[in-house]
Amino acid sequence: MKAKEIKELIDFISESGLEEVNIETSEVKLKVKRSQNIITAGSVAMPQVASAPAPALPGPAEAAPKKAAEAANSNAIAIKSPMIGTFYKSPNPETAPFVKVGDVVKPGDTVCIIEAMKLFNEVESEVSGKIIKILVDDAEPVEFDQPLFLIDPS
Repeated sequence: MKAKEIKELIDFISESGLEEVNIETSEVKLKVKRSQNIITAGSVAMPQVASAPAPALPGPAEAAPKKAAEAANSNAIAIKSPMIGTFYKSPNPETAPFVKVGDVVKPGDTVCIIEAMKLFNEVESEVSGKIIKILVDDAEPVEFDQPLFLIDPS
């Protein structure tokens, strides 16, 4: 990739509200991740371009507080959506879901995919434990920081 293409990608991410994008080809491997004040491309930090907050999607906004309250009422740990997008339990309709209720996961295990602007982003577990509840239906829109799964860490 040329520097101009990388800059265009960073500008696109700034405007789209995406938190992270991974691109891998035979020639280049690029990970761009947004944090509070910077966007990083590899090990190079660049100032973040200010952008307007992404609009809220209708529907899940009403359900999110109720589901978050369920998570707070137990010792379960919630895996939350890292971005706004569409939730998918499996990589395609013909295959089994990444996880089901009762499955044991460890850090780094893929639990679902969030599609945002035609980019499919794998969501990985950051904790070890047993899936006790899936809070989102397949192909349902999700918001940033919305609980997706409840995990019993014991």
